[in-house]
Amino acid sequence: GFAFVCRATTEESESMSASEETGLPKGESSEEEEEEEVFIRRRPPHGRPRNPCGPIDFVVTDYVEENEPRNILEEIVWYKDTEIAARKDAMPLTRLAAGVKKAPPPRDFLAALKNTYKETNQPALIAEVKKASPSKGVIQPNFDPVRIAKAYEAGGATCLSVLTDEKFFQGSFSYLREIRAAGVTCPLLCKEFVVEPYQVFLARFYGADAILLIAAVLPNSDLAYLLKVVKSLGMTALVEVHTEGELERVLSIPEVELVGINNRDLGTFEVTLETTKRIMESKQGQECKDRDLVVVGESGIFTLDDVNFTQECGCRSILVGESLVKENDPETAIKSLFGR
Repeated sequence: GFAFVCRATTEESESMSASEETGLPKGESSEEEEEEEVFIRRRPPHGRPRNPCGPIDFVVTDYVEENEPRNILEEIVWYKDTEIAARKDAMPLTRLAAGVKKAPPPRDFLAALKNTYKETNQPALIAEVKKASPSKGVIQPNFDPVRIAKAYEAGGATCLSVLTDEKFFQGSFSYLREIRAAGVTCPLLCKEFVVEPYQVFLARFYGADAILLIAAVLPNSDLAYLLKVVKSLGMTALVEVHTEGELERVLSIPEVELVGINNRDLGTFEVTLETTKRIMESKQGQECKDRDLVVVGESGIFTLDDVNFTQECGCRSILVGESLVKENDPETAIKSLFGR
């Protein structure tokens, strides 16, 4: 069943397509092909329960179980449409793009990782600035992004990852700007759940040098297009995978230079470093080595043994969040993690 509900105001029509936003041509693929590629569904399969329709809302009243998000990542991704629409109202892309043109050039995120590994013979650290997560709640109650970022840099972090999702992680895009304005020189990764180019421009506008793209969320047609957008802004993309299958399709995109292996299972949310070992021992992992791609180990890294294990698997970088940010002295925590 359905119902019509009067609305006080009308909403603007849907935003321009990605190609209209950026001026870059977008490849085409069918929705069926895209759904087969990704683990996370982009939207509720039977439509949103409430949809704007001129001066009224069209409301679907029949309950459809498939319309419930299957996990927290799907819930986050589904909410992004609402969030991005509000952001576009506050700052249209034309204004955003104008601001990006005036921004200082991005720092070379990938080169920084490679240089640290070459100089130290240890994985380059991407330390994460994160207040909370859906699974753990508030991780650092005395959260000060600038203080934490400065401590990370002093402790030897090569790059920083900054959570920008507000609803689920209590992050903010403004943290990127605050950290850079405070004099931190490490390249900055925008840790966001990207579903369209507007978010890439937003990240660059606030000072990000790199951005996360999640293969479980983005089919290859979107990944390839977003990689072109990222490159056009002089940024680096960290493309995150969870399985050999995701890595295989990601490797079919020539623009991929930096790959992250998340040790968290998206079905069970269990974390094990064996995921990195298994994937790096696969034919896809061997291809990463043959192509000299930098691979980042993500999640579940808490000790020097974990660091060494990840390095032995073939990772030249690691991304560490919870085990560092929960400490009141992140600088010392980093030195301890690396046995320094």
